[in-house]
Amino acid sequence: MGHFEEQTTQDLFEKSLITEEQLSQIKEYRGLGIFSLYTELKLFLYLSVLLFTTGIGILIYQNIDTIGHVAILSLLLIVTVICFYFCFKKSKGFQKEDSSFENPVLQYLVLTATLLSCIFIGYIQFQYKLFGTHYGLATLVPTIISFFCAYYFDNKSVLTIAVTGLAAYIGLSVSPQTLLSNDFYTTDTLSYSAIVLGGLLILWTIYSSKINLKTHFNFIYLTYALHLISIATINNLLQGYWLVFAIILGAFTYYFYKVSYQITAISLFVFTILYGYVGINIIVFKFLEFVNATDFYELIMLITPFYIIGSIILLIKLIKNFNKQKANDSIR
Repeated sequence: MGHFEEQTTQDLFEKSLITEEQLSQIKEYRGLGIFSLYTELKLFLYLSVLLFTTGIGILIYQNIDTIGHVAILSLLLIVTVICFYFCFKKSKGFQKEDSSFENPVLQYLVLTATLLSCIFIGYIQFQYKLFGTHYGLATLVPTIISFFCAYYFDNKSVLTIAVTGLAAYIGLSVSPQTLLSNDFYTTDTLSYSAIVLGGLLILWTIYSSKINLKTHFNFIYLTYALHLISIATINNLLQGYWLVFAIILGAFTYYFYKVSYQITAISLFVFTILYGYVGINIIVFKFLEFVNATDFYELIMLITPFYIIGSIILLIKLIKNFNKQKANDSIR
């Protein structure tokens, strides 16, 4: 990272964007070895929110018989209302552009209030059947609250909760723990729903970009869309109608490849390449199975190590080219 920064600074000097005196000052400043604790403090704040909400959940679970349902719900409601009170009091109000709080601590207060709201609604539905047998509403209502809070308070963490809740509402599980056991692999309807939801998220990013509505949220939407569409289409490549989904995967892979350059998102770029690589390999195996290539088994086994090594080298080269273009764009 230090070498990259030095090279970037040198490029700025060679392009006459900074003077020789400014170059020496930058080098002198970097030589001091000063670093920022901002990221570390934000991480601790995030962990404190998770530990606090988790602690409330454990407290409810362990003392549900002694404290009482009404007392627990009352405590949850009071804490949630207090959190929202301070959030609305310090908020700048809804704005189409970036309008985050001046104090980053308040962003985590919004996250706390949203999580407590989800806990409150889930608890009251479980205990008192607030929505009757319409269990989907118990997911949809916290999702709507999360979307409102995400856009009103301009909070990306809350937006991830909202999108996850939206996926859960249609029956999808997008957490890493349940990825391998997801119903994608047993229910075609869910895989179709995942592709449709991913497509809708993409359409929303296009629309929000046109009206300039929270365009910095697009990365989150595109990340969810990439994973949902890619996993669902790759799953369907193993079915008998794989050719249709091969075309869908190819089209979306090209789209995400282009958009990752537009928003300069390295994670989006890497996952796009990996999903495309997996899809290509499945299609190749399908082709070999179709032409009955058992006679060329020894040749395939001989070529495979070189193919894997070549793929790794190509991936590294693509990432280096991406970072190089990203650096050039930042210099310009």
